[in-house]
Amino acid sequence: QLQAFGGGLVQPGGSLRLSCAASGFIFRLNTMAWYRQAPGKQRELVATITSGHSTNYSDSVKERFTISRDNVKKTVYLQMNNPKPEDTAVYYCHRPPSNWGQGTLVTVSS
Repeated sequence: QLQAFGGGLVQPGGSLRLSCAASGFIFRLNTMAWYRQAPGKQRELVATITSGHSTNYSDSVKERFTISRDNVKKTVYLQMNNPKPEDTAVYYCHRPPSNWGQGTLVTVSS
């Protein structure tokens, strides 16, 4: 099970941290990811982090967002710095291949 939280309204240029608490599987052995889906658009990959803490980002969030994990707390994070209005979306936590969290809405607006 994946439980995402931390979404809300954030101003452009601000910061926000999303969290996703995992249970029911051996968290430390799994790659984890964040996806997002904006209104009227397809779901897209935002960032991934492997069991060895290697990270990968979409070009649209690179150098602004940071994915991290705490294997003791079984939680994956997405630190969103300098968000832009185009980052507005529902953000989903994902454990490949088919385990999805419920999503948390992030709205970037002044």
